[in-house]
Amino acid sequence: MKAIHVNSFVPFFAKKGLKPTGTELKNIVSGGSPVDKFELYNIVLSALTWRKYNGEIDLVCDKASALYYEEVGITAIWNNVRQALPDEVEGINPLMFWAAGKLLALRETPSPVVMLDMDFIVWKRLELKNTIVAAHRENLSPRIYPDISRFKMKKGYIFNKDFNYSALPLNTAFLYLPDEDFKQFYVGNSLDFMKSAIDNPDFLCYMVYAEQRLLSMCAEHLNARVETLLDKDRLFFPQDDFTHLWGAKQVMRDNKKEEETFCARCAKRIRKDFPDFAYVIDLIEKT
Repeated sequence: MKAIHVNSFVPFFAKKGLKPTGTELKNIVSGGSPVDKFELYNIVLSALTWRKYNGEIDLVCDKASALYYEEVGITAIWNNVRQALPDEVEGINPLMFWAAGKLLALRETPSPVVMLDMDFIVWKRLELKNTIVAAHRENLSPRIYPDISRFKMKKGYIFNKDFNYSALPLNTAFLYLPDEDFKQFYVGNSLDFMKSAIDNPDFLCYMVYAEQRLLSMCAEHLNARVETLLDKDRLFFPQDDFTHLWGAKQVMRDNKKEEETFCARCAKRIRKDFPDFAYVIDLIEKT
C-alpha cells in the first residue's frame, strides 16, 4: 500500500516573517531548526517501519523541506521525494492552517493512499480494504470543536446545511482513503473552508475543523464506511501496534533528558531493525 509523509515548511517561514525561498534555508534554520532531533529519529522509524510491513512511502513536500532533508542526508528512508507542494499555500493563512500542506498533498496523490503523520509509527502489517480508516475518533469538546457560529468567514461562504455537525471528528495522524471521488470531495470542502476563513488567532479550532471534523461529516454525508485504528477512550493505554508522539513532543522540547532518552531508544531500534540505515544516526546527531 502506497503511503505518504507530508512536510511543508511554509508555516515555519511564516512564523519568522520570511519567504520560503529554499536557497536561504541553510542560514535560516541555523537560528532554530524546523525539525527537532527527536522528530528526525521518529520520522526515520515511521518511514522505515512502514516500508518493512506495508509497502512504499513517499515524502511529499515543498522545495525548502526537500532541500532540508537532503542537507541532513536522510532522503533514502523514503522511496521517493516529490516536490509537489507550493512555496505559498494558495491564499491560505499558513499560521492558522499549518497542516494545509497535507490536504494539498492528498489532492495531488491518487487513491488508494495512506497519509501518515511523521510522528506516527505503524509496527505491524495492516489489512486495508475499501473502507476509510483514521487513527481514532475525537469527542466534540466545545473548546476544540466549537459550534460553527463561532467561525468568522468571508462573505459568500455557506456552511453545508446537509452535513451532520454532531458527527465525531476523525483524527488524521493516520488516514487511509481508498476512493478518489470521496478524497476530492473531502479535500475540496477543506480547502474551500481554509480559503474562506477570516484571519483569526484561534488557530487550533479552525485547523481541526478543516482537517478532522470535515472528514467525518463528508464521510457521513456520502455514506462512506469508516473504521479507526484506535479506540478514542483508550488512547493513553500502552499500545504495541502504533506509536504517536502527539503531546510527548512538547515534553521533550521542555526536558532535555527526556529527549536524550527517547533519541537513544530510537537509535537502538534503528540499529537493530534497520542496520542498513544505521548511518542516519550520525547524520541526525550532527544536526
